[in-house]
Amino acid sequence: MGFSRDELEAFRDTTVPDLIGPGLRLLFVGINPGLWTAATATHFAHPGNRFYPALLRAGIIEREIDRGTGFTDADRAHLIERGIGITNVARRATAKASELSNDELREGGVALRARVAELRPAVVAVAGITAYRTAFRQPKAAMGRQDADFEGAELWIVPNPSGLNAHETTETLAEAYRRPAEAAGIV
Repeated sequence: MGFSRDELEAFRDTTVPDLIGPGLRLLFVGINPGLWTAATATHFAHPGNRFYPALLRAGIIEREIDRGTGFTDADRAHLIERGIGITNVARRATAKASELSNDELREGGVALRARVAELRPAVVAVAGITAYRTAFRQPKAAMGRQDADFEGAELWIVPNPSGLNAHETTETLAEAYRRPAEAAGIV
């Protein structure tokens, strides 16, 4: 499946529903949906995104998920059965996260706190340190487990899996994602 630039642009500013189910233990939080994510209604979707390959390599999921074509019902069920949920700091789709304003990230941070308080996952893993620092006014935050909990959940900051984050590999992402999954009792 491929999209033309014009087809993707038609999804600008749309939203993607959260992937949430019963028994939520680990909530992954992206920065915001990309246009491919919006077009396929699949979080972390783009042929170059390493999120699902990293989850598979880490043992967090047990089978491949095709991030280029979009979730199947079986893909959604597999993630939910594993206790995994996915949401975003900012709701609207953009071509790049850099298109979001600081105010938009901060507003998203407030909404995320309320969502986590409602959902009550054991662990929250925010994928993207720069967005986390902005959204939560934590300019000195570092990767890894945070000292303070997040609305009752253990909080981790993990690397962004986007292909634009070139200094990370599938292996380094798998290692970073495995730690919060262990804390959530998934692996």
